[in-house]
Amino acid sequence: MSIYEELKSTLAYEATTMTRVAELLKLKKNRNLTMNNLSRKLRTKTIKFEEVRDILDVLGYDIKFVRRRG
Repeated sequence: MSIYEELKSTLAYEATTMTRVAELLKLKKNRNLTMNNLSRKLRTKTIKFEEVRDILDVLGYDIKFVRRRG
């Protein structure tokens, strides 16, 4: 699953929109990303790790690295 699909799934689960995420990023992280810019970055796979981390942070999620078994 791509990052676009993962985040869209998370947004649906949280019952929120890309527009709301863009607003939260501006309020909480002082990041000036519009919904269009955010959507474009996700579709073209040019989004930075820090931006994904900030998106997940404003939604109340953490990124965790877990070693695979085997």
